[in-house]
Amino acid sequence: MKIESLSALEILDSRGRPTLRAYCQLVGGRRHAASVPSGASTGAAEAMELRDKDPERYGGRGCRKAAANVSGPVHDALAGREFGSQADFDGALIDLDGTEKKSHLGANAILAVSLAFARAAAAEREQELFRYFGSLLEQDSFYLPRLTINLFSGGLHAGRQVAVQDVLLVPLSAKTIDESLVHTSRVYHAAAALVEKRYGMRLLTADEGGLAPPFASTDEMFATTVEAIEDSGLEPGRDMAIAADVASSHFFSHGYYEVDGGRLSASEMRKCLQRWSDQYPLVSIEDGLAEDDWENWPALCRDLGSDRLIVGDDLLCTKVDRISRAVNSKACNALLLKVNQVGTLTEAAKAFQCARAAGWQVTVSVRSGDTGDDWAADLAVGWSGNQFKPGSVTQSERLEKYNRLLEIEHDHGFLLRGWME
Repeated sequence: MKIESLSALEILDSRGRPTLRAYCQLVGGRRHAASVPSGASTGAAEAMELRDKDPERYGGRGCRKAAANVSGPVHDALAGREFGSQADFDGALIDLDGTEKKSHLGANAILAVSLAFARAAAAEREQELFRYFGSLLEQDSFYLPRLTINLFSGGLHAGRQVAVQDVLLVPLSAKTIDESLVHTSRVYHAAAALVEKRYGMRLLTADEGGLAPPFASTDEMFATTVEAIEDSGLEPGRDMAIAADVASSHFFSHGYYEVDGGRLSASEMRKCLQRWSDQYPLVSIEDGLAEDDWENWPALCRDLGSDRLIVGDDLLCTKVDRISRAVNSKACNALLLKVNQVGTLTEAAKAFQCARAAGWQVTVSVRSGDTGDDWAADLAVGWSGNQFKPGSVTQSERLEKYNRLLEIEHDHGFLLRGWME
């Protein structure tokens, strides 16, 4: 596969903030594009986005420098070169950047080009994108992922009215993507009715489409979720369970977790998570402790990980070295995979394989600032992720992913994974 041209431009994400769209054209082929997301809740070990830091444009968040890096030095270095694989192409990008966290060219620039090349390569092979992604792991049988879908938001995704970032729905009894979305829609609208009645709020949504009423406490958020499930006619814990993106790093300060007006030690935070798990149908806890609280993660996983997911996001940042450390210390049993945390498809694939080799579950996730590009749905299917976390059942950038899953399900009839399967 020989590169004809590479280019990029600054576009806007779902929050109205700049991100990047890259274009790749192979010799003799058409031009193909890919757009990259951007997170609000980010881990310290993530690959670095390149931002312009010009206060006159988007508060310094502009991406013109990153776009210029693609159209300039990346194109100049790679145009006319032949690449036999995605790994070869991504390796050239990594070498060209030359920094550990991709701070020279920008992780946003590198990932956008990596994905655009994948689209172009899939088209040259006349493959659907999910099959091309599967080929990166030498995988030729596919499953649809179980969904985890935002319902309520706090933390950095909303107004910090509660510390916990997201409460998500997990459709357990659904047998298809279609049925999963039907069940979730019922709960979402039941929750919306509760929010209007109880808080007098219309449907104002957070970054990922979740509802964000002024809950007085985290317990109130969990309890309202259970009530919405019941009001929808579904049974909590059987038809519909709950997942929590706690995002503890963002309310951890000077050795304490600041939750619902209290200051909790790590052992007290673990007990709090235990109580929530006992009281509510909580089947997944993401970033229940802070990203550098390595000492206490193993105890959390030991206490709660036998029958629920203990998911590392900021803890792991889709990095093989951090995943390996967590495997060795038994810190968690699941990886939240975000490709833009590491910067290329090839590096994300290695992280995926590292987690799976340890017997972990893998949840493929998007970010709070997303675009209408649906490649993440193809990735979740192509790598047969255990779960997929695209956001709520509102907002077009989220619905594009769900609609792509519906399309794949309709066209290919792949089976939906069971929970923790």
